[in-house]
Amino acid sequence: MVLWAPLLVFPLYILIQFFVPAYDNPTPIEVEIPQGTSYAAAVDILAENKLIRDKFLFLALGRLTGVDKKVRAGYYNFWSRISPFDVFLLLKNGKIIEHDVTVVEGDDLSEIGNKLESENIIKAEAFLRAAKDRSLLDSMEIRAPSAEGYLYPETYKLYKGVRPEEIVKLMVGKLRSMYTDEIKARMNQLELNERQILTLASIIEREAAVDRERPIVSAVYHNRLRKGMPLQADPTAIYGVKNSRTKITSADLRNKTPYNTYVIKGLPPGPIASPGIKSIKAALFPANVPYVFFVARGDRTHIFSVKFSDHNQAIRMVRASGSAEGPEKNAADSVGEGAPLQ
Repeated sequence: MVLWAPLLVFPLYILIQFFVPAYDNPTPIEVEIPQGTSYAAAVDILAENKLIRDKFLFLALGRLTGVDKKVRAGYYNFWSRISPFDVFLLLKNGKIIEHDVTVVEGDDLSEIGNKLESENIIKAEAFLRAAKDRSLLDSMEIRAPSAEGYLYPETYKLYKGVRPEEIVKLMVGKLRSMYTDEIKARMNQLELNERQILTLASIIEREAAVDRERPIVSAVYHNRLRKGMPLQADPTAIYGVKNSRTKITSADLRNKTPYNTYVIKGLPPGPIASPGIKSIKAALFPANVPYVFFVARGDRTHIFSVKFSDHNQAIRMVRASGSAEGPEKNAADSVGEGAPLQ
């Protein structure tokens, strides 16, 4: 009987070490495994947080299963009375805390940063710094002041603590994965580079609320560019000045900024928001129409005009119907309103 005792004690010890909860706190605990942490260092972190008892057994199990070769960095959530074996499985499967973050068509950098911070992934300020970091932009061949407009609208699964540079690279990579051979060929045909197309597409995104009008809005801007006319796109007047979803006033249209297409000719230095694929295609394939003006109706559609006199008449008609707000205008209200063009 004495000879068999060690053979019985050791399996019992293993069962206790792995399957009897070590963490006995009623409150779940969140533990970070930093980037570059080795398996041995991760085991130390788990032991410090009283999630495991015997570090040697954990190290041995990691070696036997190959888990010691790579540990996924991030934040892990451990629940009350979790067993060390369940802790091991979470580490083995890399079950870090992740959140779905949705970038919507028309979102700008500030809005994306706020979403990331609200999900407790990273601070908005850190994201904005990365999105404007010149060395990072150069490494991705982004020839614009920031990654604005290069972050594709999509739902991303992001883990807490992810580096902001990784987020920027992920979203830019998603955008460029959407470029078909047709899109690339059309860019070359129009002799417009990526920045120019995305800048135009971002303005279309903020102006056109109805899909069927995107190519027509695009045509207005293509026509104006070709004629040497200012784009006079309302959303550009407040870019970098105030929240993109706020009301645009007549005073805003007179602001002298590098992006305000009421005071500059041609395209702004870069995009003003994240365009979706529909707006990108509209920028590349404008409708074959001669319009150079438009004004918004109350139903989110527009009245398009060729002549300035017809445009002013359309403005009067819309205001008379009560679907416009006079000189205090909302975004996408009008292109060319009351402004003599060159």
